[in-house]
Amino acid sequence: MPRSSVTGVATLVSMAALLPLGFVVWITIQTGWQTAIAMVFRARVGELLVNTLLLEAWTVPLTIVLAMTLAWLTERTNLPGARVWAWLAVAPLAVPAFVHSYAWISVAPGLHGLPAGVLISVLAYFPFLYLPIAAQLRRLDPAAEDVAASLGLGPWSVFFRVVLPQTRFAICGGSLLVGLHLLAEYGLYVMIRFDTFTTAIMDQFQSAYSGPAANMLAGVLVLCCLGVLGLEARIRGDERYARVGSGSARMPDRRRLGRATVPCLLIPALTAVLSLGVPLFTLGRWLEFGGAAVWRMEAIGPALVQTLLLAVAGAVLATLAAAPMAWLSVRFPGRRQRALEVCHYHVGALPGVVVALALVAITVRVAMPLYQTVFTVLFAYALMFLPRALVGLRASIAQAPVELERAAMALGRTPFQSVRQVTMRLAAPGAAVGMALVALGITTELTATLMLAPNGTTTLATEFWSLTGEIDYAAAAPYALMMVVASLPLTFLLHAQSRRAAGR
Repeated sequence: MPRSSVTGVATLVSMAALLPLGFVVWITIQTGWQTAIAMVFRARVGELLVNTLLLEAWTVPLTIVLAMTLAWLTERTNLPGARVWAWLAVAPLAVPAFVHSYAWISVAPGLHGLPAGVLISVLAYFPFLYLPIAAQLRRLDPAAEDVAASLGLGPWSVFFRVVLPQTRFAICGGSLLVGLHLLAEYGLYVMIRFDTFTTAIMDQFQSAYSGPAANMLAGVLVLCCLGVLGLEARIRGDERYARVGSGSARMPDRRRLGRATVPCLLIPALTAVLSLGVPLFTLGRWLEFGGAAVWRMEAIGPALVQTLLLAVAGAVLATLAAAPMAWLSVRFPGRRQRALEVCHYHVGALPGVVVALALVAITVRVAMPLYQTVFTVLFAYALMFLPRALVGLRASIAQAPVELERAAMALGRTPFQSVRQVTMRLAAPGAAVGMALVALGITTELTATLMLAPNGTTTLATEFWSLTGEIDYAAAAPYALMMVVASLPLTFLLHAQSRRAAGR
């Protein structure tokens, strides 16, 4: 496989990944700076910016505190049933954020605004922080804690001065995911009537399609995403906490909770009730209320089939698009490869509504026959979930020794054959995990599907959204339940892999 050919393919994928960002810049220039400034610097944008800042400022710290507390209790204490509570702390990932919102407004119809947004966002997104923090706590060598304790530091001082700094990377990475999800989420905040940039963009799009107002809001949203990325990089810093030297880290001793056992048990129990109990109770209640009539298989069946077809096709396309860059980044690391890799990753930080808005404008202005076609939908999925596929592939290819490729070529295989028959076969498990992650994202994706899907296309997410828009919560319940059931196996896989990576 000639390196130049792979680099050319990776460059084409990078250029495609830059389309949404390039669209925002181009549309701003086309609109004119005076018009763009007038649209951006207005009271409505100020309100949305305040809502966004307040949502981020409240949700991210609370999510960190909750995730760190649960991770500490389940990984570093003798909490009864720790493994069960650990699984229940990951399981909310199987419930789409807009299903959380649907459940809560069914239980408390008066729940709306910023407090509702913060509550539901914390319950929906804390597993994104719990997973990396818990994994990091498993990997920490307790020797540093023992040394700190021997120097006279109390338990709280040891935690804040030794343990917490070593989880900085995990906290920053998880917080970045949460922060970007808060910017991109649509269904959750529409249901509780809390205005964000994404909800405003969708409103503008539905009223004026790709009008200038929606495009300018998309530009501000991109700047917010870049701001979140920059803040995370600054807070993360470049400190190192790796253990250097011979020997191996021992397993930490679990701290005895003693009289605090019952109060500590209430924390994961209450979290499980609020994050899992409320959605499952609500779904069960609506299913019971609707009875057999809500299981309209003539509508549910096509939605399920189309969801699975789009998920599989999108996952395959995203994985194929990520493969050249994954191979280059492992086999030929360098400045050019890093630049191409950044282009692959940045699109994952853009909300789906921005990607979809860019593709709507491009297809309408340049390639009208592609507007609202399956090709455009799959192309959007491949761009949005490209980083998920790339991460899994890169890690698996890194574990496939390059010497095996060289040995295959020495035995008469061409470079392309050696990579396909040796490296890609060894990387298959990672590729499968990456495809599963992409498929999960597509199964619950809402905004891009609503904006780009051809007429007559139905997925579990869009049908659920259509029925909740008609306040037919009973009919929407089967679609929500099927999304949850389909997501549970992957959630269990993520939890199992997290423990396996830490040797537990």
